[in-house]
Amino acid sequence: MAARIFTVTRSILIDVPPRTAYEAVSQPADMGRWSPENLGTSERTPRERAVAGTRFEGRNKRGPFRWTTLCTVTAADPGRRFAFRVHAIGLDRPRLRGPIATWEYRFEPEGQGVRVTESWTDDRRAWPTVVAHAFDRAVTGGRTFADFQTRNIDVTLRNLKRELEAAARP
Repeated sequence: MAARIFTVTRSILIDVPPRTAYEAVSQPADMGRWSPENLGTSERTPRERAVAGTRFEGRNKRGPFRWTTLCTVTAADPGRRFAFRVHAIGLDRPRLRGPIATWEYRFEPEGQGVRVTESWTDDRRAWPTVVAHAFDRAVTGGRTFADFQTRNIDVTLRNLKRELEAAARP
């Protein structure tokens, strides 16, 4: 059995200022515009920029499956870093509590633009590797979450780049 990968990190250069990229990502309700799996937030979540301590319910889909997550923003440093941890999951409401994942976005100036780095960390550390691998393969169509999230992050970053650069063009 392959070693378990707990963190996946990918980045992309976007031709906008760091603050512009940060402002987009720090509104969890809008994440569904870029992510292949996230649908934004539930109607129970205010549509506003998140700050450290903000809790929000994320809506997600994978094929025919739909679920919600409860998340708490752990870092909100405008133009530099935005992060949140996922700590509950459920179908209509996130009722099953426990460490699930942490998502982080870093914004570093590069030339006239910004390098956006997105990281996913598997917080299910207490799960035995054999159980995690079996669960992951069952819910991702045969892949580990690390492989699955690599693809999701690449798609999210490409979509974010396309939208932000299009909006910045005169």
